[in-house]
Amino acid sequence: MSYTALPALSRAQIDTFEQEVDAIRKSVMDTLGQKDVDHIRKMIRICRASEVTGRALLHFGPGPVSWVAGVLALANAKILDNMEIGHNVMHGQYDWTGDPRLNSQTFEWDIACDGEQWRHSHNVNHHTYTNILGKDRDFGYSLLRMSTEQKWKPRHLFQPIANLMLAMGFQYGVGSHDLEIGRYKYGKVSKEEFMPKLHRFLAKSGKQIFKDYIFFPALALWNAPRVLAGNFCANLIRNLWTYTVIFCGHFTEGVAIYREEDTRNETRGDWYIRQLTGSSNLTGGPLFHVMTGHLSHQIEHHLFPDMPAHRYPEVAPQIQALCEKYGLRYNTGSLWKQYATVIKRIFMHTLPPRKPAASANGLGYHAE
Repeated sequence: MSYTALPALSRAQIDTFEQEVDAIRKSVMDTLGQKDVDHIRKMIRICRASEVTGRALLHFGPGPVSWVAGVLALANAKILDNMEIGHNVMHGQYDWTGDPRLNSQTFEWDIACDGEQWRHSHNVNHHTYTNILGKDRDFGYSLLRMSTEQKWKPRHLFQPIANLMLAMGFQYGVGSHDLEIGRYKYGKVSKEEFMPKLHRFLAKSGKQIFKDYIFFPALALWNAPRVLAGNFCANLIRNLWTYTVIFCGHFTEGVAIYREEDTRNETRGDWYIRQLTGSSNLTGGPLFHVMTGHLSHQIEHHLFPDMPAHRYPEVAPQIQALCEKYGLRYNTGSLWKQYATVIKRIFMHTLPPRKPAASANGLGYHAE
């Protein structure tokens, strides 16, 4: 991987950039109202109806066509619950409504990842330390080597296989993320701190396994194998989809990678630039954006994590215009184009580096 410096901005330019981004945020947050509530409640209704339809088709539908339809309906429900509803609600995007069902601190979603642990590993760690090597554990998920500045280990020879396994069981990868197993293994996390987290993860993942692979199949009686297989496939589809969308948000060609020393004395404007340059978007239509939880607008999400995500499409052109104004890259492309660069990155870093990575320049912004 090669590094090139991003356009150098003066402190005055960065401060002005900060003010302009703040103004965009304010223009939306000052207009939050009923249409935003209507959107999320509509998504919840569609999600619940899709789940009921999917489970009914799996339990009672005749023949293979109804089974496929049931799997797709249930997978749709799980994707909506994970992406457009759970992820966004737990970011606090609807706390302003006062609706206890939309409270970020108490909401729980239909995946193996415990909500409280996700709020810490994602909202606190990832969104604070985005793309900072050694600080953002989402960068490679403590499993994959995604940069030449990460130390190569023999196990990385197998990371294409590890990547596939992570994709297939993505909910468990996300769920175990806050455990910090590697740090516990090397004595950087005490047993007293680790064990409660482990018990919480096992309790939530066990609940999900019981629900999808024991409870609902048992209700189906003689149709248990059909329901078991359907639930497994619905979970697999959801895992593969969420993995693909999320990996396209930070591991594409052109995203910036930072060192901890690059972000010392970081202002809000610097933070905005790091979020923008460390993220990438996906192009698509309204339905595509909903099915990604609007993480197809990963750039806008990282700039405004507490803004209702369905509002990202209206601010995206303004952010893109700011990028053109300040000479910053607005990294966007189709799903398949962006994901191809993700796979390229994964394969590039399976082998040990042939030469040391280039040193940092300027404020430490690196572009691949």
